[in-house]
Amino acid sequence: MIIKLTGGVVYDPANNVNGKALDIYIKNDRIVSKQEVTQVDQEIDLRGKIVMAGAIDMHTHVGGGKNNIARILLPEDHRSDPVAATELTRSGTGRALPSSYVTGYRYAEMGYTSVFEPAVLPVNARQAHMEMGDIPILDKGGYVLMGSDDYFLQMMTAKKDQQAINDYVAWTLNATKGIGVKVVNPGGINAFKFNQRQLDLDENNQFYNVTPRDILSVLATAVKELGISHPLHVHGCNLGVPGNKDTTLSTIEGIGGLPMHLTHIQFHSYGVEGDFKFSSGAAEIAEAINKNKNITVDVGQVMFGQTVTASGDSMKQHANHKHASPNKWVCMDIECDAGCGLVPFKYRDQNFVNALQWAIGLETFLLVEDPWRIFLTTDHPNGAPFTSYPHLIRLLMDRSFRNDMLKTIHPEAQKMTTLDTIDREYSLQEIAIMTRAGAAKLVGLENRGHLGVGAWADITVYTPDDNREKMFEKPDYVFKDGELVVRDGEIVHIKWGTTHIVTPEFDRGIEKDLAKYFSRHMTMKMGNFKISNDEITEDGRNTLTVQPTQRGVL
Repeated sequence: MIIKLTGGVVYDPANNVNGKALDIYIKNDRIVSKQEVTQVDQEIDLRGKIVMAGAIDMHTHVGGGKNNIARILLPEDHRSDPVAATELTRSGTGRALPSSYVTGYRYAEMGYTSVFEPAVLPVNARQAHMEMGDIPILDKGGYVLMGSDDYFLQMMTAKKDQQAINDYVAWTLNATKGIGVKVVNPGGINAFKFNQRQLDLDENNQFYNVTPRDILSVLATAVKELGISHPLHVHGCNLGVPGNKDTTLSTIEGIGGLPMHLTHIQFHSYGVEGDFKFSSGAAEIAEAINKNKNITVDVGQVMFGQTVTASGDSMKQHANHKHASPNKWVCMDIECDAGCGLVPFKYRDQNFVNALQWAIGLETFLLVEDPWRIFLTTDHPNGAPFTSYPHLIRLLMDRSFRNDMLKTIHPEAQKMTTLDTIDREYSLQEIAIMTRAGAAKLVGLENRGHLGVGAWADITVYTPDDNREKMFEKPDYVFKDGELVVRDGEIVHIKWGTTHIVTPEFDRGIEKDLAKYFSRHMTMKMGNFKISNDEITEDGRNTLTVQPTQRGVL
């Protein structure tokens, strides 16, 4: 089957195509050159349309135990947003945190073809993969949570060498089928279990006598030396705390030039100026990002409305539970592995702090100069549900609209932001970088996020509209691996994506000590902890794609 997409205006930053009318040829599941085509089975006229690769959300909470706890916690959210079954689609529920099938449908209906879960707890990785396996249409993958697990902290306390740390990180990635490594409040989740209620960057975990900075350094080194494309994915210390911009700046300076991705940076960019002792640190943070080319960030933009915050950062979720709206919350320990906290929250435009959070995120987007190093996220569902992305894109592309929205928020927050002085408007090419080409490069996806010959045919087509929100919320066409799955913003075909993983090499001898550790401390044996390839693919819907590492693959 060969499909010709004729004359669309293409934005393909990975191939330096910026608004050029081109023909695209799809042969089965790949993009091919015109020279490879002998006949065309179907032609679609895209003249006047905008064509991009399928969008990639590189940080969105779509699989794992915390999501299901959040769904149980908010039955009213599900009752208020039921999704009926059709001849093609299954029923589902939920706005703040939709059920798995609905997650796939709604992402695809916006032109997204890949999503990545940023907090896969190793002990719960099997459940996370099973849940992500129920997300139709999309490719998916997960960043494995490390840095507060007891085995790792014991290694740190015993001053094991870097190679031993590397072997453990690689073993964990192989066992849990991850594509990257995430650290949340490094050492802080563990410290919370020993009744520490805060842990600063250079403060010791009282039980293991290691600091968050120590943890970040060895894990960032391990990720680099193992050749994993995605840098260490860091949810830093002091999330949401006024004055935490200083911690963030110190984290950037102290990593010593190692690649590091700072996630939901908006929540780590707060000062203590003004009458409310809460201010924007976005300008300082953006300046540091612009200066340090080893740093990438996603924003975690706050948008107004009801959502639920779901995080492995049990320390900070416990501290924030008094702000729960509605007033219910869950905080739990998870074996020797990590933790979990769920706090429902409603962001209000007339609340000073919420309004300034909204402005801080937008300031960060607009002040970071390189669109290849900043990524569009709301930290779904923590800042807002992912369905708010079209509105966020309009805020970034339309200064007049942005300033109109600014005039509606809490008046004191308006005084504390420089947002109305920033002229920048994102271009379509910059949106394509941030949500396609740059995201694919950051995560390490081969042949995704671009429209060059040999790429998998993940393609989204839009009708141009001055109202960018309207344009991005309802594509004309979405192709996944060469198959048309969305037409005019509605699902027309169901298919299944692949799970992206890495398999870095490691010394198998590490398993001797790990087996003893599991037998003594964990509720499952080491053999049960490890996920086989068959478990990902056994239902016949999903496949596995191994992304290469610099040192090679097993």
